[in-house]
Amino acid sequence: MKNGFLLLLFISTFSTAQLPSAHQQDLYKIIDEVSADRIENDVKKLAGFGTRNTFSDTVSNTRGIGAARRWIKAEFDKISADCGGCLEVFYQKDLVTTDMGSRVPKDAYVVNVVAIQRGTTNPNDMVMMSGDIDSRASDTMDFTTDAPGANDNASGMAGTIEAARVLSKRKFKNSIVYVGLSGEEQGLFGGKGLADYAKKKEWNVIGFLNNDMIGNIKGVDGVIDNREFRIFSEPTDPTETERQRNGRRFYGGEVDGISRQLARYIYKSVKTYMPEMKPMMVYRLDRFGRGGHHRPFADLGFPGIRIMEAHENYTQQHQDIRTENGVNYGDVVEHVNFPYARKLTAVNAINLAQLAWAPTDLKM
Repeated sequence: MKNGFLLLLFISTFSTAQLPSAHQQDLYKIIDEVSADRIENDVKKLAGFGTRNTFSDTVSNTRGIGAARRWIKAEFDKISADCGGCLEVFYQKDLVTTDMGSRVPKDAYVVNVVAIQRGTTNPNDMVMMSGDIDSRASDTMDFTTDAPGANDNASGMAGTIEAARVLSKRKFKNSIVYVGLSGEEQGLFGGKGLADYAKKKEWNVIGFLNNDMIGNIKGVDGVIDNREFRIFSEPTDPTETERQRNGRRFYGGEVDGISRQLARYIYKSVKTYMPEMKPMMVYRLDRFGRGGHHRPFADLGFPGIRIMEAHENYTQQHQDIRTENGVNYGDVVEHVNFPYARKLTAVNAINLAQLAWAPTDLKM
């Protein structure tokens, strides 16, 4: 992994205006090519597996997380076939045991689906986009009850697949990695496994874009907005040394960590190429008391951010499907706004493209 300061310097100094004009024009084409219809089809397919709980059925071809991850891999394989084999598609897995957390009901493999689009110049320099494969019911230990997880997080997974469809048609200097992660609801196990894998393989991770819930526009507060979204980023590097911490105290930089710089880059890019959108920079790792799969990457010193909707609806999140007191509970397909999910997928796609086109060989 390259020096974190160099990554910070790269992200903060490389402007979207520095892209060749042909690439700048191609960004608008990328936005237009993202399809709400394809995202809708993929969300419906994922929700149709009944439950995708990390510990659900792995044998059935129609139900459970096993069927879901095989379908995701098949989609990446199709995309690769369409681009002449441009994606390296594989499973990455780690064994999780009951002594590893209170949300682990039995020993099982947590399996991620990975698709790498190798860069032509810097194949080991990686920009990554993720969605989550797994879903949950009201009780996260319940791995049999239906939990369609349409927004949380079939929306992010479908967006990641769609970004691969669009960007695989193009060549980039740096590599793009599209991933479906498992074990998020049980303790961020999939992200930790892949982050450890990336470190072991000595990947130079330019940025990790975690997409977790990108399809809801109607908040529990009654606000309806199809342009606002949040970018969560940690202000400082959690791996900083005591010397770095002391330097920060005396010279500043309390809100200038590599993840925050990545978030600023994305914010500026969106304001430039998708000015109708309203990105909101949130100066924290995640929501209060919550977490996402960008955290394990940040924990290892990689730049990692979370992209998600601005207005959440808790009746449609981590809920058994039911009706109580006239309120419909459950994370079902009907609540997902697919044009909005298309917009946030495009946000990811144009930033993946820019970072994959960008130079990564800046010298001190």
